Amino acid sequence: MRRLPHLLCGLSAVALLTAAAPAMAETATASAHAASAQAGNAFTYRDMIPANRLGDPQVSPDGEWVVYSLTSTDVANNRRSSSLYIQSLKGEGEARRLPISEGGANTARWGKDGTLYFLSSRGGSSQVWASADRGETASVITNLPTDVNAYRVNAQGDAVAVSLAVYPDAENLQASVARAAQEAERKSTGKVYDRMFVRHWDTWNDHTQNHLFVVGLGTNAHEPVWVTKGFDGDTPSKPFGDEGEFTFTPDGRSIVFSARLAGKSEPWSTNFDLYQVSVDAPGQLTNLTEANPAWDTGPVFSPDGQTLAYRAMERAGFEADKYSIFLRDVSTGQTRQIAANWDRSADSLQWSKDGNSLFVTAGDVGNTKLFQIDARNGSVVPLTGEGHVGAVQQTDSGFVLSIDTLNRPSELYVKTFRGREMPVRITNVNPQLDAKQFGEFEQFNFPGWNNETVHGYIMKPANYEAGKKYPVAFLIHGGPQGSFGNGWSYRWNPQTYAGAGYAVVMIDFHGSTGYGQAFTDAISQHWGDRPLEDLQKGWAHVKANYDFVDGNNACALGASYGGYMINWIAGNWSDEFKCLVNHDGVFDIMGMGYSTEELWFTEWEYGGTPWENPEGYQRFNPVNHVQNWKTPMLVIQGDKDFRIPTAQALSTFTALQRRGIESRFVMFPDENHWVLKPANSMQWHDEVFGWLDQYLNK
Repeated sequence: MRRLPHLLCGLSAVALLTAAAPAMAETATASAHAASAQAGNAFTYRDMIPANRLGDPQVSPDGEWVVYSLTSTDVANNRRSSSLYIQSLKGEGEARRLPISEGGANTARWGKDGTLYFLSSRGGSSQVWASADRGETASVITNLPTDVNAYRVNAQGDAVAVSLAVYPDAENLQASVARAAQEAERKSTGKVYDRMFVRHWDTWNDHTQNHLFVVGLGTNAHEPVWVTKGFDGDTPSKPFGDEGEFTFTPDGRSIVFSARLAGKSEPWSTNFDLYQVSVDAPGQLTNLTEANPAWDTGPVFSPDGQTLAYRAMERAGFEADKYSIFLRDVSTGQTRQIAANWDRSADSLQWSKDGNSLFVTAGDVGNTKLFQIDARNGSVVPLTGEGHVGAVQQTDSGFVLSIDTLNRPSELYVKTFRGREMPVRITNVNPQLDAKQFGEFEQFNFPGWNNETVHGYIMKPANYEAGKKYPVAFLIHGGPQGSFGNGWSYRWNPQTYAGAGYAVVMIDFHGSTGYGQAFTDAISQHWGDRPLEDLQKGWAHVKANYDFVDGNNACALGASYGGYMINWIAGNWSDEFKCLVNHDGVFDIMGMGYSTEELWFTEWEYGGTPWENPEGYQRFNPVNHVQNWKTPMLVIQGDKDFRIPTAQALSTFTALQRRGIESRFVMFPDENHWVLKPANSMQWHDEVFGWLDQYLNK
């Protein structure tokens, strides 16, 4: 239920350099619809699940090389493995797998002197390793008694900051490790809590927190310094934080990090602040953003070290507020906002090499683009167009970008600084997809709630034939502050439905991101009226304007908020769809208010706590409309989902069964809000597409 935290539809005259990828295994059997689609060479979920996954590109300081991670999937053995690849940016040969990948390697980062750092568990625990020969050989540079979760090497190369899970009240690192060993040997299993979080995302709280330590390197070698000692909170934040939440100061002697004080209010607070601490004065923290009660994160120093840039929200308790960009003068502490009138939320930011601009990624009308913002006057210029920019690395002449779209998973592209120049692809990590047929897609818009413009995407079946009508998969995104835009997904991928012979409709209803903050704000305390109106009007627009759509032969599917909307549709738009699919959806909003973990979300979305504003929780509560349910529904749940706990899915299935409605319940005991394991993903898709095939006519 979170926005967590995508290029060109057509590519021409691009040089493709093929990475040597591990062989991909497939399951032995295929459903009839997948086999039929593959006979026409259409892309299906059996092509998607084993596809290679590129990520985390890192450009060398001399600008001649890029290292990236490549995750391969062995479906037959239900496992994934990650390797590091290196590619010349000068056109010298093909990408190749680095020898340091043997034994596992991830999170590669270049030092200013050309040293390549990375994380590996080859020695039994996750530690930082270093390679002086571009990934041919490596040696470990940390030898800590517990796993390194995240790291950052300072500019001088003589210290590394690491995040370790420790007991915050332990006297030192050794005492924390000893307590962990004692806990592992304890015969009783009871967990005791005096404050929340009791559990978060998919993990029960073990009373440890992520804290920062600094380890000296080379001639500066020294014992780990616990710099955040005494702070009550996580750095990076759980469960998805990374080294983007902390950085060294330019002199390498202090750290600026983003964190939230835990205390008794952590589950209903979004007050992340930027703190600064000196390696020479551990535990003596200075709060740089104390005046802001909302979220501050992503600290980045300018090349000259005189300015600290960061992203900040304005409204406390609202996780989907706009991330604005602020600049702090390091010497005076004065802070100013830039591009204040730019109505987009910054997903990431980095300084240009000359310090005159900031390069920012942000959602923009169904795409995620790279923008250049002048640090002096705040002017904003888009540098990319269609697609989803997932990562940005600078070179002397421009950028290396990770880009994905609705018809291609992530690949690397190079682009100059000129905004109108098209990016050129330099990798092809999934050559087996080149011959596959994908569904053609286009963006459309229509007047939705309050007569405001709403956007959506429609996709033709992969083997589309003019003159035919096709059944429809009507996909509803989660968040609800999210988007079904022009980007690739390995969980809800519209091309898998197109490959199975369905037309696909996706509508970015009010509440979606990338259309301005007022559009995003419109859903809060309006879960059931404004978005539903958008979905209804969007569906009517599609039926009136696309003659290949069979409007009487459709199924609606959604997860998280999308799953909530499936339950809401079942009681408030019950005659439109022949079947429904609900993954980890909300059934009883009042129950959610007492059982979910991140309470700031429910308290903002429904206007307070359940006891302060019960009407806000009941106004659009699906449980109050079960008497109107009649549409067959497939219900899916991950039992480790603590965001929308299993009781919500069980209640949904109970209501369906008790009312005699055709229904099916699929529960994954080892999955969270997302289905991630290869074999489980295959089963998930088998169940979902089997359900659609059962109720829709082809």
